[in-house]
Amino acid sequence: MQPGVQITVEADQEAHARLTRGGTNVSPDQVTEVTPLLVEPPAESTASGETQSVRRKESFDKPWLGSEEFDSKPAWRRPSVYWLLGPLFLFTMAFGGLAVPKLNLILALVCRDYFADRAAKDPQFTYLPVVLGADNDQCRVPEVQSLASRFGLYLNLITGLMSAIGSPRLGHLSDRYGRLKLMAFSALMSLFSEMFTIYVVANADTAPLSLLLVGAFVDGLGGSFTLAASLAFSYGADCTAPERRNVVYGYFHAVLFAGMAVGPLLFGFMIKYTGTADSVFYAVIACHTFYFVMLAFVIPESVSKARQMTARELHRATKTETRGGSFWTNLNPLNIIRPLRILFPKPDGMHMWSAVRLKTLSSLRRNLIVLAAVDTVVFAVGMGGAQILILYAEYMFGWHNYESSLFMSLACTTRVIGLLVLLPLATRLFRGPQSQDQAHRGCDRLDLGIIKAAVLFDVIGYIGYVTTRTPGLFIVSAVFASMGGMGSPTLQSSLTKHVPPAETGKILGATGLLHALARVVAPVTFNLIYSATVGKYTQTVFVCLASLFGLSFLLSWFIEPHVYMPPIPPPDHPEGLANDDDD
Repeated sequence: MQPGVQITVEADQEAHARLTRGGTNVSPDQVTEVTPLLVEPPAESTASGETQSVRRKESFDKPWLGSEEFDSKPAWRRPSVYWLLGPLFLFTMAFGGLAVPKLNLILALVCRDYFADRAAKDPQFTYLPVVLGADNDQCRVPEVQSLASRFGLYLNLITGLMSAIGSPRLGHLSDRYGRLKLMAFSALMSLFSEMFTIYVVANADTAPLSLLLVGAFVDGLGGSFTLAASLAFSYGADCTAPERRNVVYGYFHAVLFAGMAVGPLLFGFMIKYTGTADSVFYAVIACHTFYFVMLAFVIPESVSKARQMTARELHRATKTETRGGSFWTNLNPLNIIRPLRILFPKPDGMHMWSAVRLKTLSSLRRNLIVLAAVDTVVFAVGMGGAQILILYAEYMFGWHNYESSLFMSLACTTRVIGLLVLLPLATRLFRGPQSQDQAHRGCDRLDLGIIKAAVLFDVIGYIGYVTTRTPGLFIVSAVFASMGGMGSPTLQSSLTKHVPPAETGKILGATGLLHALARVVAPVTFNLIYSATVGKYTQTVFVCLASLFGLSFLLSWFIEPHVYMPPIPPPDHPEGLANDDDD
């Protein structure tokens, strides 16, 4: 059976919350369009206590996190987003701080091979030794720059494609076996990936450049940074009432951008102090190791065992009923995009859907598609636009590393202020103190207002990039665009509020797939546009991005508030099986 969809009327919200917890019987004259399709009277305890099946049903009926399993634990052993913020900051700091040293490593190795090939073909050709971490002015030639850029493209393609294949599947597994197991696996793969980098650094004179491609494959196999962020958001969704998720996701994004702002500066000082870039790579290994240890042994799991068992039973029963676990079906290349099916829910048993509810189902599909599309645009521009901004500023204003670093730090700082100050303040003012009894009721008008305002800030910022010709106004445009960073956490929290808790991993797995694809497509597309138009109409790429944000702003007006799926029943629930057949 396909989950139903409701629009919650404020007058019925309190009754609806009681119904979704399974604590109230419903008489025929009380049934309305907001009455959940999946309601079960409270089970009676037997003399020997509740059965495991009843406990699973009660866990299913409770909102976002509530579970006796967590209530029985001391407060310091209960899942909380605050467990994750510190370790995640170190992980993102390593991710951001590694970008420049790794780029310089690739440049040095490509330069080494290029000059070695020339010397092998021409015995009269001589060159100075290429020193890792040095300026190596001889490498500043178009041929080396082109080869290094091409190799960086290969790295992004391998990591992005592997992540696109693996991230959604691993996200689904986290619903059935817990978030931390999969997060620890992803962190371990990132750690192994950097081991290849360390080997190359330690043997810079002889190590083959292709080892970095092997490291990229291993990193992508574990989902890379895309899966790490997606599972962190899933953990936050498990621990947070739906109405507060935009704030919690704002914390995660603030940690992300703070890490990417602090990492390059800290590692830059480390290189200056030690006189070598080797220390940076060992520091990254230390950060990844600490993150893995915290995930594997310290941080509490956020998915209760009852919810895990319910998700496993749903998966086994649905797989048996729909596909029977066919080997050839699982090898179908179309399964790569199968996770996106959660964005297109379909009713099973059309006789159960009134005309009003079928109309609401259409609204649910539109909301999910538009939210996912706008979220992907925001992520794609964030991943692919930063490098273009630096190249453009250095070309137009003659900036160097120092000015560019200050520019990026200012942009990231503005974004962090918006995420840590403005977003929580707006949520507090309009929603009041956090309630522990808030269920999934779709995004509300505050969510929609924040999304529209954030995308509008992006539009203004990128129009500024197109029209300004002075460094001061360019920086002002960057401040406006950075304020648009409040949109991304609100978009992702809104997506999770459209689906039941058991589907959180799937919906974030679908966005993880879109992010992984964007990570491949966006940098290639933006760089091609910039390289084709630089010196002619250099602002062309910003015209395209401003138009993309403008389209996203128009689409955001088609999102409806308070549209959502009801909880999905476990297999032994009287209402039957869920219809989704994703792995």
